[in-house]
Amino acid sequence: MVMKIVFASLLCGAALSLFDLSAADLLAKAGLTPENLLEFAGNALAWAMPNIVLGSMVIVPVWCVAYMLRPPRG
Repeated sequence: MVMKIVFASLLCGAALSLFDLSAADLLAKAGLTPENLLEFAGNALAWAMPNIVLGSMVIVPVWCVAYMLRPPRG
């Protein structure tokens, strides 16, 4: 699966380079800079982490109980 994504990304990058497009060009056309993109990613991570931790405080114990109560194999 990962190799398919890597190969598809390689082909797409090669095709875009034939048209003299770079990542900076595409970001500029979208009205972004690499710094803005990193800031957005940081904000997304800052929002997601507390929600992931909160959800895991419910999901992990429920999963553990369900795992212990399932019938034995073999």
